[in-house]
Amino acid sequence: MSQKLTSWKNSGEYISYGPFQHQLFVKQLGQPTATAQKTLLLIHGFPESSYSFHGVVEGMLQIFDCIILFDMLGYGLSDKPIENYTYSLFEQADTVFEVWKYFGVKGGHMLSHDMGDSVATEIVARHENELMPAWFSEGLQSLTFTNGSMVLELADLRITQKILLSKYGHLLKNVVSFKIFNQQVRSAHGNSNLSDEEIQTLWELNNLKEGRQKTYLTIKYLNDRKRFEKTRWLPALAQTKLPVHICWGNDDAVAKVEMAYYLKKNVCRDAKLTIMEGLGHFCQMGSPEKWVEYVGAFYKNQQ
Repeated sequence: MSQKLTSWKNSGEYISYGPFQHQLFVKQLGQPTATAQKTLLLIHGFPESSYSFHGVVEGMLQIFDCIILFDMLGYGLSDKPIENYTYSLFEQADTVFEVWKYFGVKGGHMLSHDMGDSVATEIVARHENELMPAWFSEGLQSLTFTNGSMVLELADLRITQKILLSKYGHLLKNVVSFKIFNQQVRSAHGNSNLSDEEIQTLWELNNLKEGRQKTYLTIKYLNDRKRFEKTRWLPALAQTKLPVHICWGNDDAVAKVEMAYYLKKNVCRDAKLTIMEGLGHFCQMGSPEKWVEYVGAFYKNQQ
């Protein structure tokens, strides 16, 4: 493991999740006693981990007193089981609450990226249906969605994503090389800068615990998206009275900026829409300082 990842790992910890004691990598930054209004709850995307936020957390700690983040099962430093876990968005949402409960979080501002947007919309659906746990008594303070395929029919999936979702997806586990991975990440990101080092770290995290061989399992969250998007998740977003921020890098080649405009026009009409000019899909890694500036402005207005 590289020195940067080793340092990231050493500043976090592991907790056991569920009856099969799967290990989740979790991290709390800042003050554990922060109020909900000063707590930021981060949810990462695919094929990423909490490390994707490593370049922005210091900037966000200028706004928030506490930041909670973790690696979902199947990602980063957490376990990547092939049995006793389905990688559904519902199960991933359950792990989010497990982490928040572990840290004694009673509420906060939820910010998500990519697949994390889909996990977050399931949490919003539970909020709207009054299914939130009693210990989360101060509740969600706001919702920020960044560059994720929240309207699947508008997404331009990469060829490897399409193959992984097919019945032949498992065959890719022994085929995808760093060269292919690098090309697909850059293709998804768009025209914006993304350093070789960041892509190399993504690759390293995907290879931990044979994660690269299990990508055909973790990507199945898109099947949940297809099944429940129009009946559960978009209606919940349309219904919520929580403050919503749609914050989108306009160079994204997969979750294109048209998706952000669609959400604002047809789903979250009262949302704050921010277009991050010149930023791509993995914007928090490619342009962390600009990301903090764009994202942080919303919270400064909230507080």
